[in-house]
Amino acid sequence: MNILILNGPNINMLGIREPGIYGKEDYNSLCEKIRKHAEKTNVNVEFYQSNHEGFLVDKIQESYGKVDGIVFNPAAYTHTSVALLDALKSVCIPTVEVHISDVSVREDFRQISYVRAACIKTISGHGTDGYLEAMDELIKHHEEKNEA
Repeated sequence: MNILILNGPNINMLGIREPGIYGKEDYNSLCEKIRKHAEKTNVNVEFYQSNHEGFLVDKIQESYGKVDGIVFNPAAYTHTSVALLDALKSVCIPTVEVHISDVSVREDFRQISYVRAACIKTISGHGTDGYLEAMDELIKHHEEKNEA
């Protein structure tokens, strides 16, 4: 199984940006944590992070026919990007939306997620472990689909 770990703006600044909200773990440590989980679960992972909306759209489109699932933290674009929603809808790749912080208890504008309509699940507020939970959800989804 191949999973794309897709991250939006400022995720590359983990550990520096608002550690009281996002924790002290840096982006490289997050990727290493995901790699270890991928090895345990026999999954191939590819990482991509961009601060640019169009690059994220391009990566989603390029993933068509190449990955079995996407773990996606669209970050601030969650609340603003119809383009990312449309990209996810166009490729029909099972996607789990992930947020490190619990967006449900944050600012009002963070209550809106445009991408959620194209996702099979949302995991929010579980810190970086949410990425591992998202991978597990995609593995389960993939296994159930193949059993059917």
